[in-house]
Amino acid sequence: MPDADLASDDAVVEPVDDDTDEVDEADEPDEDGGKSGDDPLVREGDVAGDYLERLLDILDVDGDIDLDVEGDRASVAIVGGRLNDLIGPGGATLEALQELTRLAVAQSTGVRSRLMLDVGEFRAKRRADLTALAGETARRVGSSGQPERLAPMNPFERKVVHDVIASVTGVHSESEGEEPNRRVVVLPDK
Repeated sequence: MPDADLASDDAVVEPVDDDTDEVDEADEPDEDGGKSGDDPLVREGDVAGDYLERLLDILDVDGDIDLDVEGDRASVAIVGGRLNDLIGPGGATLEALQELTRLAVAQSTGVRSRLMLDVGEFRAKRRADLTALAGETARRVGSSGQPERLAPMNPFERKVVHDVIASVTGVHSESEGEEPNRRVVVLPDK
């Protein structure tokens, strides 16, 4: 990734201005006759998409932004070519970008954001890996009757594991420890 002079005026990322006179496609009626801009999750996604587009421009990184709503949260994905620098070791840079994007959305909307950011399908792949790990761990704990502690994980990863374990009979899971060393423990039911 090219070096970006973050101290220059060009590198300043400003919040999205809500007081624009431009016609936004979110203001156009959707298929049901309502406005897609009426949905706060769609609004979150739009603000996040604008913020990330500007950030990608500053960093001179090629990527497309996909916006969606999954359940009760906005979902934003950056897809494209060379995105490894936006993921970082173990997804650390991705976590930081997600937090910055949430802060930008909160600043613009006045509401705390729970949006999920994925880059280069890292989270999707990680979810699949964690699902397999949780299933195998549940099988071992169910057979042996001995608890197992997994490696420390971020909240997204722990939730994936807890959801898988909750669907398996004979075992349950708990989290222990403090961030950033919080981990899932898989235990046999008594």
